[in-house]
Amino acid sequence: MLLYFSMSKIKSAPVCKIEIVDEGKVKKARKLISNSDEIIDIAEIFKLLGDPNRLKIVLALLHRELCVCDLAAVIDSTVSAVSHQLRLLRNARLVKYRKDGKMVYYSIDDEHIAQIINITKVHVKES
Repeated sequence: MLLYFSMSKIKSAPVCKIEIVDEGKVKKARKLISNSDEIIDIAEIFKLLGDPNRLKIVLALLHRELCVCDLAAVIDSTVSAVSHQLRLLRNARLVKYRKDGKMVYYSIDDEHIAQIINITKVHVKES
């Protein structure tokens, strides 16, 4: 389920009435985000999962492996388009594949991806 927000319904975030910077808290927070390569990699994963078709593919693969033809039918797309999306997901190690004769089956690369999706689903349902 994707959530779309009307700009008229989004309220501005509350802000402090005075500006006081807690240098200790700032230093600790900066240390947590200091690995820029890691930040870029994490952002790339969320960017990939932010595309509805790629997210549909990942959701379809959460419980079973599927071939490209099956995935194309599931998301109502072409084999070529799904193949392109799978290449992006594979390069980010979100999905993996195995060959069985002339067939190629895709699945989720590891349990972490399923955890990210499931935790996000719980969060969306709580909203």
